[in-house]
Amino acid sequence: MENQLLNHANERISGLYPDRVVGTVRDVSGLCMSIQGLESFLSIGDRLTVTARSGEKIQSEVVGFRDGLAQTMAFGGLDGVGPGCEAWLPLSVASSAALQVSDGWLGRVLDPLGRAMDGRGGLDSSGHRQDLRSAPPNAATRARLGARLNLGVRAMDAFVTTRVGQRLGLFAGSGVGKSSLLSMLVRGAQCDVAVIALVGERGREVREFIEDDLGPEGLARSVVIVATSDMPPLMRRDAATSAMAVAEYFRDQGKSVLLLMDSVTRYCMALREIGLSAGEPPATRGYPPSVFAELPKLLERAGPGYPGQGMITALFTVLVEGDDHNEPVADAVRGILDGHVVLDRRIGEQGRYPAIDVLKSLSRSVPGCLSAAEAGLAKKARSVMARYERVADMLRLGAYKAGSEPETDEAIRLMPALTEFLTQGKHEPVHAQDVFEHLVAVLGDNEA
Repeated sequence: MENQLLNHANERISGLYPDRVVGTVRDVSGLCMSIQGLESFLSIGDRLTVTARSGEKIQSEVVGFRDGLAQTMAFGGLDGVGPGCEAWLPLSVASSAALQVSDGWLGRVLDPLGRAMDGRGGLDSSGHRQDLRSAPPNAATRARLGARLNLGVRAMDAFVTTRVGQRLGLFAGSGVGKSSLLSMLVRGAQCDVAVIALVGERGREVREFIEDDLGPEGLARSVVIVATSDMPPLMRRDAATSAMAVAEYFRDQGKSVLLLMDSVTRYCMALREIGLSAGEPPATRGYPPSVFAELPKLLERAGPGYPGQGMITALFTVLVEGDDHNEPVADAVRGILDGHVVLDRRIGEQGRYPAIDVLKSLSRSVPGCLSAAEAGLAKKARSVMARYERVADMLRLGAYKAGSEPETDEAIRLMPALTEFLTQGKHEPVHAQDVFEHLVAVLGDNEA
């Protein structure tokens, strides 16, 4: 009888599976916690929960292993965490980073963990599981760029013409008008869904951007992911990866998605904090090598999906440090993307907004989306601006003599009207069909 009971008990026990495994915090140093007891269950990127002495549950992520211990960083503060605190890993659900995205996210403002920030109640958690670190579409089988995309900004539609699925970088120093240009793009661009990532944003500017720049109509077709500058580096990093995952969800539904990310530089700064805290050596200007390995993995996920899917047209802002457009992040991003728009502080100081330096801006898709007449107009306008730029200092000094060069005289005559063409108010609507007609009038080129 006893043997039967023992065998029965053994059968029952062998059929049980733990719902979680538990370890403890060994030590805390800087932004990292060392976890012991879970090494054989964990891998890079897994998420576990640490219980602080106050009872607060703190989500953390494995960023490395050292001396046989798992190195983790928290998505919140480390107050109340010390040696001996319990760390546990759920086994009943996947521990990798993912969001449960649904159509109900449209019109909502979220944090990088998918939690509502707009005070409008919780979100539908029964949506599609979307991995935060999915691979880009296969380069040999993904679709090609689509038709011309009208962005609603004259300077860009005429001189940095963009196609659906293209990826552009907006390069500028602080205070040159990146956020204002983004608000013009999200209102004027033709798309089904807009996904906006505010990475390391100033806290006071979030409501201003949502209420004043985006507005109720823009918000209704948008998903906004916010991580303010005071949030831990994992949150700032995942503001970018979460926004990309949301954009991929709508892309897979066949929709045309506009992804606006402000800024890639702050994403790289968050990666730098994570890498240095995990013990990675600094390299280029303090950035560890992993930053420049992760950057293309993120940026390449934008663009066309597979045939039959939608496309992600992406605009990434790059905050150039000290107005140095050749600093490491700017240089790396420029080499990955399909074009760049340069915002110049000197142009903004002259009162011309958006402060786009047309001569330094480039779209690599222009040959495939402009007619011969339109390309000729853009080329002539660039030539006019280049000739004027060459004599601008001489004009200010009064050293240029009219009649010396007929082509330069023409550039001086046309430049005021061209400057007016490039100037556009923040809430000034622009119709796509009018852009090149307006440029014809400015240049007096009736043949085009």
